[in-house]
Amino acid sequence: MVEEFPWYLAQVKPQSYRIAERNLRRQKLETFIPLLTRTDAGAGRFVTRTKPLFPGYIFVSCDVQSGAASKINSTLGITRLVSVGGHPVKVPNGIIESLKARCSQSGVLSDDIPVAVGDDVRVLTGPFADFVATVDQIDPSRRIWVLIDLLGRQTRVGLEDAAWEAR
Repeated sequence: MVEEFPWYLAQVKPQSYRIAERNLRRQKLETFIPLLTRTDAGAGRFVTRTKPLFPGYIFVSCDVQSGAASKINSTLGITRLVSVGGHPVKVPNGIIESLKARCSQSGVLSDDIPVAVGDDVRVLTGPFADFVATVDQIDPSRRIWVLIDLLGRQTRVGLEDAAWEAR
């Protein structure tokens, strides 16, 4: 049986993701770098690149009680574990699980959005929480624009990815 340890966040030195990941894995530590594929216009053409979702950071699963924190802090490519008051801060498991669920085998986040224009969604946060709205537009940045019926008028509102759920 594989023992599961809490996840922590480690700061990576500039341009050292692969070095840090390789050295952490040599120490038998599980790592996770969620990646995002973006297409940008540059030099008169479109360029598609895969970049870390959280630039400058890598997730590491370890047992800090066994002294792993000092090992990680001295790993080539790592600056330090993110800590408060000298104690590494655990990343809630739900965050890692939801990120992994949305990633492919290679760690790239899926751009699949479970709704289409015209579908109904329920707003989860903000002043319109629990309102049902109709999807009007979906941006490449995963923001959706919805139409909410307020006092008999349609009002257009932008929602981030975590602020709504499909109905």
